[in-house]
Amino acid sequence: MSPFLYNTLISAVSVFYVFAVVAVMDFLVKRNFVPQDISRKIVHIAAGSWLIFWLFFDDTHWSKYFNIAPALIWAILLLIKGFTADENDEAVKTMTRTGDRRELLKGPLYFTIIMCIMGTVYYKTFFAFTAMGILGWGDGLAPVFGKRFGKHKFKILSDKSIEGSVAFLIFGFIGALIFNLIFGVQIDYKLLLLITLFATLIEAISPKDLDNLLIPVGVGIAVILYI
Repeated sequence: MSPFLYNTLISAVSVFYVFAVVAVMDFLVKRNFVPQDISRKIVHIAAGSWLIFWLFFDDTHWSKYFNIAPALIWAILLLIKGFTADENDEAVKTMTRTGDRRELLKGPLYFTIIMCIMGTVYYKTFFAFTAMGILGWGDGLAPVFGKRFGKHKFKILSDKSIEGSVAFLIFGFIGALIFNLIFGVQIDYKLLLLITLFATLIEAISPKDLDNLLIPVGVGIAVILYI
C-alpha cells in the first residue's frame, strides 16, 4: 500500500473514532444514562486524545497531515450547526453547556482550530503532546471536579474553584505525561510540572469560553520560557 493510501486509511479511522464518540454520547444523553455536562467533557477528552493516531501515520509522505481530518470536518460542521442546528441536534446536546447552538461557535470551534494547528505546524512535537494533554485531560476534567467538589470558589474573569484548579493541574500533568511517554519523548518531570502549573494559572484567569485558546498559548509561552 502506498503511503498516501495508508495515511488516508488511518485518517478515515480517526474520523470514525471522533464521530463514534459523539454518537455514543448522544445515545447515552438521550436515555439519561449520562448527564449533558459529563458527555460534553468526555467528547472534549476523546477529541484531544485523537493525536494517538499520530503513532500510525507514515511521516515520510506529506499526507501525514491528513491527521487533522477529524478536526477540520468538525470545524466545518460546528460552523454550520452553530448557525442552523436545532436544540435536538446531537452536537448541541453533547457539546454545549446550556443547549444553545451558539456555544458551538466558541469553545468547541476553538478546540478544533487548536487541533488543526497542532496536527500541522506542531505535528509530533513536545509542545503538541504537552498542550493537548493539558487541554484535553486537564481542562476536560477540571469542570467535572469543580462542579461536584468545588467548595472554595474564586472569580477573576470567570467562576472557578480551587478544587477544579487542582484537578486541572493533576490531570493536565498526567495527560501531558502520557502523550509524551507514548511518543517516546524523554521526560523532564520538573519541566513538565512547571509548564502544567503555568497552564493552570492561565486557566484560572481565563474568560469564559476562551480557555481552549488561552491554555495552548500559555503552554507555548511556558515552553519558550523554560526550555
